[in-house]
Amino acid sequence: MSELTSTSRHQQAARALACLDLTSLNLDDTPERIDALCDRALVPAPGIEIHPAAVCIYPRFVGQARSRVHSAGIAVAAVANFPLGTAPIGEVIEEVEQALADGADEIDVVFPFRAFLAGDREAGAELLRRVGLICHQHTALLKVILETGVLHEASTIKEAAQIAVDNGADFLKTSTGKLEPAATPEAAQALLEVIVAARGHRSLGLKVAGGVKTVAEAAAYLDLADRYLHPDQAVPSNFRFGASGLLNDIVAVLGSSHDTQLSSDY
Repeated sequence: MSELTSTSRHQQAARALACLDLTSLNLDDTPERIDALCDRALVPAPGIEIHPAAVCIYPRFVGQARSRVHSAGIAVAAVANFPLGTAPIGEVIEEVEQALADGADEIDVVFPFRAFLAGDREAGAELLRRVGLICHQHTALLKVILETGVLHEASTIKEAAQIAVDNGADFLKTSTGKLEPAATPEAAQALLEVIVAARGHRSLGLKVAGGVKTVAEAAAYLDLADRYLHPDQAVPSNFRFGASGLLNDIVAVLGSSHDTQLSSDY
C-alpha cells in the first residue's frame, strides 16, 4: 500500500486501537502482569481516550481481568485448547465453562488443526459444535483460531474456516502467534472470502493475530478488510487485531508516550 499521510496514520492508529485485543499469553504470566495489562487497556497513554476492544488472556485470569476492565466496556477474551489445539475435548469444555462462569465475554479456541491436516474433519466440527453451544448460551463470542500458517494453502485454510463457520464460529482468527508464519495478508484474504460468502446467512468477523507490530502493518489489514466488507467498514464488531506490541506503535502515532513496554505475544 502507499505510504500513509500523517492524518491517515492517526486515523488508522485510532481504528486499530479500537479493534485491538490487547494480549498477554505467556506461560509465566502472573497476576501482577495481568494487572499491568489491564492498566494499559484502561489508559493506553495519557490523553488517549480510546480503549482496546478486549483483553485476551489465559482462563485462570478471567475473574481478575473482568473486575478491572469490564466497567470500562472492555471485553474479556479467554483462550482455550491453546496453543497446540490437541487437548481432549472434555478438558476444553471444562476450560470454556469455567472461563464463562468467571465472566469471559469471548472465547478464542484453537481449532484442532493438526488433526484436520491428518484427515480428521470431524474432530474440529465436534469440538466447535460443543464449544459454540456453550458460548452462545452465555451470549459469548466464539473466535476460532485456525493457525493459518500451518494450514498454509488458501484452499486448506478455507476448508477449515468453513468447518468453523458451519459449527458456530463468530470470528475466524488467523493464528495463535506461537508458530511461524503467523498472520499474512494472503491468509486474511482467504478468511475474508469465507466471511463474505456467508453474508446473508450469518454475520462473521475476522481477527488478525500474529506479527502485526506497526500501524502501517495494521493499516494494510484494515484496508483489506474494508474492501471485502464494503459497504461496511472494519469495526470492533467484525474485525480485531490480536496483539500486545502493536499498542506501542499506536501510542507513538497518536502522539503520546508511555513508559511501560509490554512484551509482544503476537
